[in-house]
Amino acid sequence: MNRCFKNLPWTRFLRHFRATQVCSSQISRKYCNFSQNSEHGSWESMEGMLCCSANFVPLSPIGFLERAAKICRDRTSVVYGSLKYNWGETHERCLKLASALTQLGISRGDVVATLLPNVPAMYELHFAVPMAGAILCTLNSRLDERIVSILLEHSQAKVLFVDYQLLGIAQEALNLLAKSTAQLPILVLVSDSDCPSTIDTTLISYEYEKLLAFGNNGFEILQPKSELDPISINYTSGTTSRPKGVVYSHRGAYLNSLATVLLFGMRFMPVYLWTVPMFHCNGWCLPWGMAAQCGVNICLRKVSPKDIFDSVTEHKVTHLGGAPTVLNMIVNSPVTDRKPITHKVLVMTGGSPPPPQILSKMEEIGFDVSQLYGLTETFGPATSCAWWPEWDSLPPRERSQIKARQGVPHVAMDEVDVKDPATMQSVSSDGKTMGEVMFRGNTVMSGYLRDLKATEEAFKGGWFHSGDLAVKHPDGYIQVKDRLKDIIITGGENVSSVEVETVLYSHPAILEAAVVARPDNHWGQTPCAFVKLKEGFDADAPEIISFCRDHLPHYMAPKTIVFEDIPKTSTGKIQKYILREKAKAMGSLS
Repeated sequence: MNRCFKNLPWTRFLRHFRATQVCSSQISRKYCNFSQNSEHGSWESMEGMLCCSANFVPLSPIGFLERAAKICRDRTSVVYGSLKYNWGETHERCLKLASALTQLGISRGDVVATLLPNVPAMYELHFAVPMAGAILCTLNSRLDERIVSILLEHSQAKVLFVDYQLLGIAQEALNLLAKSTAQLPILVLVSDSDCPSTIDTTLISYEYEKLLAFGNNGFEILQPKSELDPISINYTSGTTSRPKGVVYSHRGAYLNSLATVLLFGMRFMPVYLWTVPMFHCNGWCLPWGMAAQCGVNICLRKVSPKDIFDSVTEHKVTHLGGAPTVLNMIVNSPVTDRKPITHKVLVMTGGSPPPPQILSKMEEIGFDVSQLYGLTETFGPATSCAWWPEWDSLPPRERSQIKARQGVPHVAMDEVDVKDPATMQSVSSDGKTMGEVMFRGNTVMSGYLRDLKATEEAFKGGWFHSGDLAVKHPDGYIQVKDRLKDIIITGGENVSSVEVETVLYSHPAILEAAVVARPDNHWGQTPCAFVKLKEGFDADAPEIISFCRDHLPHYMAPKTIVFEDIPKTSTGKIQKYILREKAKAMGSLS
């Protein structure tokens, strides 16, 4: 196992983090002493000023649920098949679950992990765990047992909530974990009506509903001592080979929840279809954001085009989200799976730059698509392609090209810029000069768990370095061109894999495409395209290469075409590190 996983015990990480931020005894002075160094003196010298519980409460999204239970108690909160809860019931269930966790010995600062799809328990744990003063760690439900065991040890999780369909992976992970540690997390099984009665209960300590029944609905919530206390750990999604534990604070989660609600244009009581995994950046912070708006959460165990169309029409869904691959799945779905969209459905896409062709086709079906951009380290969404009214009159192709840009920072992110990472100078706003996207603000992570070196590297120069290459347009909107590690250098020229992929997606026979570098003795590297064809379509390598040369400078056109399924993470991101290894194994083209 990587040595950084053993660098620091979790308690030492907390001490280090709090020492560099603010301890609870200093919280008033930190946030009320707003002008101490100004020419007007400190707030203490201004007559009548006072910082106290009446005007300062540490920011935490826990309060969103309490508010929803007060003002919309009888309104629907969660729907899962035939199961339905209202906000009063959800609040009570979360209180009881928080109480039950404390009875299991969970205390402030402990980690509680999940291995769950988008089911009601996953939603409830987003509130119950921080209500108990603990830290939520949502593990990717598609990880194998080896990685799950590593992340359980790294996070030092004391409880693991696992879905019945993932129980085998969890049990194998605990068997592996037993070889390196004596203390295993308590295993809690989450089941539903489809759970078989013959399920193996080895290592299971509790069943979810029975555990919840032990709890007290009069439980007194353990509010954070500081709004900078950790609320969750999110492991990076796996587009690189080694996930890192990204630590979120209560403050950042609160702010990004509200910012994401604004990005989605969510008015009071929206209906949100959960197509984005809640384990990914805590579902873009929308478990908390939906409570803030007293909305209806439509939970889906599995995502398919038919389920999406059925849910949209049955529940009058107003909002949904997903990676471009989810949108691609929708626009290429069989006509028999579709239902007419008769009301406005807002769709947010993110995770990778979407091909304009996909955005255009989504509009044709009836979905109104906008793009957001961010990383796990920015609590998910950080920028959006904020739409100007005058763009409505543009031709569809131009609208789609504008929507493919990553845009401007949301209201909770202080600054986003495109900089030369060597000089830290901003690049020209010419739409051509590439630099690295960098962030600064309250919705940037606290750091990487037990990896101070990686944290310091990411924050070099006082900005968070994203690793994404982008240009900045004259209107200030940024447009991501590639990951730093994905840029292809052929004959001294930089080739954006995203630009090549956009052309490939415009080919009528191509369903999915990904471009990486292949070694070349003469050119150094050349573009290598992995493509998956649409069902019933045919195309060979020479035809696709010729098509690309007709739409790109010849040096940018792929010289190698590989026909196969493209590996993705559970959030729909293409795992280019796997494709890079495949291209490397092919050897030099010339």
